[in-house]
Amino acid sequence: LETARRQVLEEGRGLTQDQLVEVLRLPDDALPAALQLAHEVRLRHCGEDVEVEGIVSIKTGGCPEDCHFCSQSGLFDSPVRGVWLDIPELVKAAKETAATGATEFCIVAAVRGPDIKLMNQIKFAIDRINEEVEINIACSLGMLTQRQVDQLAEWGVHRYNHNLETARSYFPEVVTTHSYEERLETCAMVKAAGMELCCGALIGMGETLEQRAELAAQLAALEPHEVPLNFLNPRPGTPLENQGIMDGKDALRSIAAFRLAMPRTVLRYACGRELTL
Repeated sequence: LETARRQVLEEGRGLTQDQLVEVLRLPDDALPAALQLAHEVRLRHCGEDVEVEGIVSIKTGGCPEDCHFCSQSGLFDSPVRGVWLDIPELVKAAKETAATGATEFCIVAAVRGPDIKLMNQIKFAIDRINEEVEINIACSLGMLTQRQVDQLAEWGVHRYNHNLETARSYFPEVVTTHSYEERLETCAMVKAAGMELCCGALIGMGETLEQRAELAAQLAALEPHEVPLNFLNPRPGTPLENQGIMDGKDALRSIAAFRLAMPRTVLRYACGRELTL
């Protein structure tokens, strides 16, 4: 932790993958000091502001991919069924989001990637939302082509979400219908187009501590604007339905490690936090 204090807090350099493994292996009695250091790093390199974002699904369920944690996959026997949200409902949700003080409204869809129909709906939704309320619009629509990236940037999409989910070495254990490299390609195109990149992690899926550190280092190398840090909430009907909920202290160690890996990145503590923590 003293090395981390000098390297991260004072010099602003994130920890390496090997150093992150050491943080993830800290004993329980060192956890308060690790979290205190992570907090100081956040204040110095990110500031004390908290940004609130609303997320609404325009298409829920029926996804053709087999992400083993996700109840929206159409390949699993989960209780989630395909539902489309109409544009007036989406505009209403954007207004309600802005009324809470949120500055970002993210439109998500459970798809491998958007087809022409979905892209047209997104364009119409963006135009309608911009007419009704002042809020940044983000999207999460799966893997994109270069043309789709260019269109979203042209339409004024502020930020695009596309998660790595897990470490490259563990990815084939979690997803088999697309590759880690395909996800990286979308992330690279989004950044090159000038949109902010939101790229997150889902931990507690059975990965090792070394793979958790690998993921944090891979995200740090990608330099996203923000990283949602999710903790597995095992969903009925998915291949990971019997995976135990991550230990709370391990989750806190992970929070410290991800902050010390990415001192200047916005971290969002997202899915599963109400169970794990």
